[in-house]
Amino acid sequence: MRPLDLLFLGMVLIMHSCSDSDSQDTKEPILSDLSVKTNIVGFSDSTPYGDGSGNVEFEISAVNATSYQIVIENQTKNFNSNYFLHQFLKGGTNDYSIEVRALNGNQLLTKQISIRVFVSEDENYDNAGELVWSDEFNSGTLDTTKWSYETGTGINGDWGTGQLDYATDRKENVSFQDDIKGADGGCLVITTRKESYMDRNYTSGRIRTHNKASWGPGHRIVSRVYGRDVRHQGQGFAFWLMPQEIPKGQDHLMWPQGGEIDIMEYAGAIPYNNLGSVHYAWAWENNEYHDWNHGHLGGYYNYETKQTPNPTDPEYGNYPPLEDDFRAGSAGFHTYGIDWFNDRLEFFVDGNVYHIHYFNDGDGHHVDGQDQKSVTTINGKRVTVSEYSNHFDEWHPFEHSMYAILSAGVGGSNYTYGGPIVSEAEFPCSVFIDWVRVYKL
Repeated sequence: MRPLDLLFLGMVLIMHSCSDSDSQDTKEPILSDLSVKTNIVGFSDSTPYGDGSGNVEFEISAVNATSYQIVIENQTKNFNSNYFLHQFLKGGTNDYSIEVRALNGNQLLTKQISIRVFVSEDENYDNAGELVWSDEFNSGTLDTTKWSYETGTGINGDWGTGQLDYATDRKENVSFQDDIKGADGGCLVITTRKESYMDRNYTSGRIRTHNKASWGPGHRIVSRVYGRDVRHQGQGFAFWLMPQEIPKGQDHLMWPQGGEIDIMEYAGAIPYNNLGSVHYAWAWENNEYHDWNHGHLGGYYNYETKQTPNPTDPEYGNYPPLEDDFRAGSAGFHTYGIDWFNDRLEFFVDGNVYHIHYFNDGDGHHVDGQDQKSVTTINGKRVTVSEYSNHFDEWHPFEHSMYAILSAGVGGSNYTYGGPIVSEAEFPCSVFIDWVRVYKL
């Protein structure tokens, strides 16, 4: 054999050896040992199928897995972490078959599991009486016998909170949708958008029952809301009340002398908690506005623990939550309401009372002429108890009728309505309202 042939053969052998080595180095690690742990939220000896929320946590692991899938309620979910949360929505106690998959390249491991979950069909309305007003949002259009649009930029050109949005009556901001999972029927959809409109870079929607419907003591006022896209600082949604009545002899009622009730104030900057609060004035001041004359007492509700959180006033941060993180208000529908009594307001989410505000000095704390707020334990849960808002004889704000508002916003002053908008906030940002209902107590 010629020397040149030997050199060529040696090169071929070397190349073949390298190719074999490369092939061995890039061979996929073997996928094995798929395991699944489930946690039905609220599981206990007395509630073996959960607390009625329908939330189930899955912890999935497999040796050398690069991703996972779960086939649940005829849907395939893909994720890369070991944690997955799903909320079952069918009422009652039901059995489900679930397939869990671990993947690595062309390798696949599967495991079948079965689970039984209880979902409450009665959201704690047992002490409510006759339904006196409602909108189920099933018609596909806004019922203008019940609601009107509020457009523009409001007081001070920023809705009084430092917001950046222009509220419109366009379908881009206020619309209706029928295919929202978990809804009882159709939904009202209120959407904020990042777009040039008039002199603003953001748009929003808001509707109200002003001069059409209002309620006072002796009523339960409640709405079922899914804050799906409120996930970043500067994004927010509110269900709240403002005064319909005005004092005799007056042609207006100044804020905050007339009061304000925030049933749902959900901000993306504080994604794991909802704020229920009251605004009021310390003095009548001839029905005129003064910066100093503003009292505010509120309590937060934590979605995970279903009570006032600890610490009591959570700080901004930990956003955005994962889309399916049940600990955040953006993960699914919740009911937000108040029971309005003659002497107090009881704020609740999903039937759990978390803030009680008493109107008079001494009803919730000692008589001392001071506004007060503390956290106490009621029925094993942390509840914020506050007082008081009847500071002057000319007007007791929460003893008179108020109208309802549903509104979304963008931006805000520091620590006002969720804070300034951040650059990573995603738009459009939609919130789904299943219904609004008012009952007699």
